Amino acid sequence: MTDHPSASCAIDVHRLSRTFRGVQALRDVNLQVPTGSVFGLVGLNGAGKTTLIRHLIGSLRALHGGVRVFGLDPVLDATSVLKRVGYLTEEDSLPKWMRVGEFIDFHRSIYPNWDDGYARRLCEMFNLSSATQLRSLSKGQRARVGLLVAIAHRPDLLILDEPSSGLDPIARSDILEAIIRTISDEGRTVLFSSHLLDEVGRVCDTIALMHEGTICEMVDVPSLHDRYVEVICRSEPDNPLPPDWRSAFGWQLSGAEWSAVVERENSRSESEPDDLHVIDRRPVSLDRWFAARTRSPSTAVTP
Repeated sequence: MTDHPSASCAIDVHRLSRTFRGVQALRDVNLQVPTGSVFGLVGLNGAGKTTLIRHLIGSLRALHGGVRVFGLDPVLDATSVLKRVGYLTEEDSLPKWMRVGEFIDFHRSIYPNWDDGYARRLCEMFNLSSATQLRSLSKGQRARVGLLVAIAHRPDLLILDEPSSGLDPIARSDILEAIIRTISDEGRTVLFSSHLLDEVGRVCDTIALMHEGTICEMVDVPSLHDRYVEVICRSEPDNPLPPDWRSAFGWQLSGAEWSAVVERENSRSESEPDDLHVIDRRPVSLDRWFAARTRSPSTAVTP
């Protein structure tokens, strides 16, 4: 961690590592999230996303490496950090014995910047009644309550850890709409961790891909199509093994055709293998890039 974190950086993580019972969950993670950005964090289950987020909210202390949120240590300066952070997790952990209104009142007492008018508008948008007990709500409705208390104090940083996991499409749509509204507020920063790539791609400016405890690549969402291309090719003679093309990754076999992802710059500068006939090139989707990056280079799949 630098001695003087940048004022333009909401999150600054430097060489963060973490091991649980001999298993390395994080390995030299470096991450800077600029203030005012909408930052996506994607990866397979077990990639380390939630462990990283737990360090950001102060529930885990950095043992190797450093973590700063708005230039502060989220463990040593927990009060100062958490009053500026909104947090929503996939865990359905709300106190079900409370009523919606009681739960909102509790959070109102914690946050000095609580916006009553905004909270009322969210209640109306989510069709929530203050008299309803949390245990009588569906999982999707409780997720809406969780999002309400996460954003009604107008946090400088909103951290979302799989907020739509396990929810029905209507609940996911409502939550995403509220997130987009929060994002539109000037100067807000959002860290959005999700396995639903269409949601991440819809709201995020930049995406960091976590794989096996480290961040292996960051991409600007608008420039993904400019940076990568999917190539469709046929191997001659027919070969059950992925073609030997050094710059290509994420091979898939469909019938007699192979497809892979290649950086456009490499695809222009590097000669294709002699035994490979490229029959098409097309823009790469976020899903295809993700699948290609997280697949072992020694394996290929048949969709």
